[in-house]
Amino acid sequence: MDKIIKIGTRESQLAVWQAETVKELLSENGYKSELVYIKSEGDTDLKTPLYEIGVQGIFTRALDIALLGGEIDIAVHSMKDVPTIMAKGIVQAAVLPRASFKDLLVLNHGAPTSHPAGTAIIATSSIRRKAQWLNRFPGDQIENLRGNVNTRLRKVSESKWHGAIFAAAGLERIGLRPENAIELDWMLPAPAQGAIIVVTRELNTYCLDACAAFHDNNTALCTAIERDFLRALLGGCSTPISALAKIEGDDVSFEGNILSKDGRLKKEVKKKMSIAGAANLGTKAATELLANGGLEILNLIRNED
Repeated sequence: MDKIIKIGTRESQLAVWQAETVKELLSENGYKSELVYIKSEGDTDLKTPLYEIGVQGIFTRALDIALLGGEIDIAVHSMKDVPTIMAKGIVQAAVLPRASFKDLLVLNHGAPTSHPAGTAIIATSSIRRKAQWLNRFPGDQIENLRGNVNTRLRKVSESKWHGAIFAAAGLERIGLRPENAIELDWMLPAPAQGAIIVVTRELNTYCLDACAAFHDNNTALCTAIERDFLRALLGGCSTPISALAKIEGDDVSFEGNILSKDGRLKKEVKKKMSIAGAANLGTKAATELLANGGLEILNLIRNED
């Protein structure tokens, strides 16, 4: 196995950690690899809110181009950043075991651990997090927060905000989870949050075989269900759609929701199916949600756009 697999990654600390993890897994299975750093559009525009710049694929597009052009052999992504329909010629090579799917509230220094009596100022660039927060705390103010994990943590510490919302997995993977961070157990995650995906060219059998050794079937099933739910709702990162599938014994339990961007309206769905019959669970849940009020919210969002 003298061939060196070129691993495409963004330059952020978290992205490099994910790519290094894949590099180690490849090495454990006898494959040589090296990292190739690619700058994405999402890393260059750090001011515009994600939901205003057509975010679907913003963190993966540059890597897709490098992959299809042969500059790299595989690319490593946070799975929640990957469009539900991947670029033609690119396929999933492996899904790693899922880390925490939860969102965290990182408090500013001296901020109370409970919600203040008055208006809190919370920072996030995620329209999903914004909508869910405002649904629970309609009087609060939401500020935009862009940048990689390190940049966002610094901005929080320099601000007058009550706190900001982060993905637990991202902070934990690079050892930056603050001690005062609060898990938002009531906040449903983005589809595939906490999962890492490796992609390659569809005809690259060498890389497909190499990555198959560390593919996690359970995570792949749950994230596929969540992404089917998102795709069936025609949603992207600019739509407040959340989903979580979990394996419980011989069953898969699913919970999903859609909210209006201001958080005032919310529709949710919960379903459970056997693992053997769960392949279409996400699509079925989306169909049920649309029939029970979700379509009205989706149309409202489209009209706003």
